Amino acid sequence: MKRNLSVAQGVAWRTLHNVFTNPSLVIPQLAFPLFFFTAFVGGLSRIHNVPGFHYAQGYTAFQFVFVLLQSAAFGGVFTGFGIARDFETGFARRLLLAAPHRTGIVIGYAVAALCRWLVTAIFLTVIAFAVGMKVGGSGIDLPALYVLAAIVNSAAVLWACGVAMRLRTMQAGPVMQMPVFLVLFFAPVYVPLNLLTGWIHGVALVNPLTRVLEAGRSFVAGSPAQVAAAYGAAFGLAVLFAWWAMRGLRKAEAAG
Repeated sequence: MKRNLSVAQGVAWRTLHNVFTNPSLVIPQLAFPLFFFTAFVGGLSRIHNVPGFHYAQGYTAFQFVFVLLQSAAFGGVFTGFGIARDFETGFARRLLLAAPHRTGIVIGYAVAALCRWLVTAIFLTVIAFAVGMKVGGSGIDLPALYVLAAIVNSAAVLWACGVAMRLRTMQAGPVMQMPVFLVLFFAPVYVPLNLLTGWIHGVALVNPLTRVLEAGRSFVAGSPAQVAAAYGAAFGLAVLFAWWAMRGLRKAEAAG
């Protein structure tokens, strides 16, 4: 157990050091969610006037939840890019040979992904409140949103880790990113679920991220709803992709 923790700490520290000492990695992770937040809140704010759109906290808060969850998911994917880069440079293979307990490698990458996302979440939250975001409810509702987003972050990095350890090349980037992108944008992004029509409504209805998104918005509104379904979906994805990541680790070990 102690050796696992030691490996995890080493991997997490190295990953975070590489990220936060490299402007080409730090700037995109902050600019990407800020771009979406600005584009959605500024360019689509009139959607709040659509008949049937009822969200008391306003369109800024409505979109903040999506962008926060999106930043959590893509924070995990960006860490997956780093894992693939570690394989290309040969560092990951040396790490596999040196680490006595290799599950600590996956844990370390997951911890690094969570830490780098927390920086983005703080930055995004400060911007949202600076432009007048309104939050309802008690003091526990907003932390519940961040916990939910942290689970999404864990699920995303475990997914990306599994892909990176199977393919072991930066060319795996689209394979990590595209499914996450599609799952996010096939959820009710711009309007509530009840205002979607046609095939997109059917897809959003079975999309597990829809429950997460709807619950997150209910936390900000101060009237929590679908909480059990949202946490169940997020935990389910995290457990599924933990198995996926560990299988990827075994394949990386076998490949040498």
